[in-house]
Amino acid sequence: MRLKKTVVLVGLMGAGKTAVGTALARKLSVPFLDSDEEITKAANMSIAEIFARDGEPFFRQKEAQVIARLLQAEPGILSTGGGAFLAAENRQEIARHGVSVWLQADLDLLWNRVRHKDTRPLLRTADPYGKLSALFHARMPFYAQADLAVRAEPRYSIDDMAEAVIAALKTRPDVLEAV
Repeated sequence: MRLKKTVVLVGLMGAGKTAVGTALARKLSVPFLDSDEEITKAANMSIAEIFARDGEPFFRQKEAQVIARLLQAEPGILSTGGGAFLAAENRQEIARHGVSVWLQADLDLLWNRVRHKDTRPLLRTADPYGKLSALFHARMPFYAQADLAVRAEPRYSIDDMAEAVIAALKTRPDVLEAV
């Protein structure tokens, strides 16, 4: 199979964008990129530190610049931060240069995956579940605008999800073609 456009994984924190993206890139023999990782490398600080020092608007500006740059590289798999797809500018860039795939996980599955991690700046509140629930409901209409959606099931392994994404991509010969 040959990837003709960058596949941009979108979804809420805990949806599996990085883990599934890594497996997907390996299966398709293409590069894996993570926009959050690229931002932290450029800034030489963590996402949490950027949020604390410069605020979310600054982070979102840098995120848009990084995504636009990464979409210009050779086709690969790009994992984005949970808030990236909310920005119209990012959705337009992704539509122009790639294909968006929503890793669609329900709230309980997301909570089970993120509740024991302290690396999520948006969940550093007195009520992290309430915050995750609010984000979940506020962001669904944006994620629903993705080109493709792949449902995450609790029983799926990372490889199962990667295979489900490949199956969805096969419906798009402009993105993935058999060679």
